[in-house]
Amino acid sequence: MKNIVLTRIDDRLIHGQVVTAWVKHTKGNRIIIVDDQLSTDSFMQQVLHMAAPTGIKVEVVNTVDASKLLKTEPKNNERIIILTKGPHVLEQLIINDGVEIRTIILGGIGAKSGRKKFYRNISIDDEELSCFKRLIDNDVKVFVQIVPDERAISMEKLI
Repeated sequence: MKNIVLTRIDDRLIHGQVVTAWVKHTKGNRIIIVDDQLSTDSFMQQVLHMAAPTGIKVEVVNTVDASKLLKTEPKNNERIIILTKGPHVLEQLIINDGVEIRTIILGGIGAKSGRKKFYRNISIDDEELSCFKRLIDNDVKVFVQIVPDERAISMEKLI
């Protein structure tokens, strides 16, 4: 899909930064959230739809459907933002399924059991770190960037 303007990992998905900063910066008009669990949770899908600004189309899909969807030709005026909670989904889509995504922005992954602080508000566990390394080894550029006006830092320099 050629009209992907942002692929972002942020465990909060749609929230203030995405809505105000990233949508404005990218001029995105369609958000695709890829999450197997949320794809079957109609209540949370409603919450995510309500969190998006008026005029932004929001879809919550599982990984299998995302793979099919992201391989189709977009409408000419679509500017797509892909959001996931973690790197595993993107590893599946990019490395295993062949979805054309060359750049990922890591925005936020919160602390929880088994995770260590990686950088500022980002905590990752050993498997997530390995996943990022596999993505980088497959020529995917991964940058840490919380908001668009902040300098992007290559994850390669941090690991």
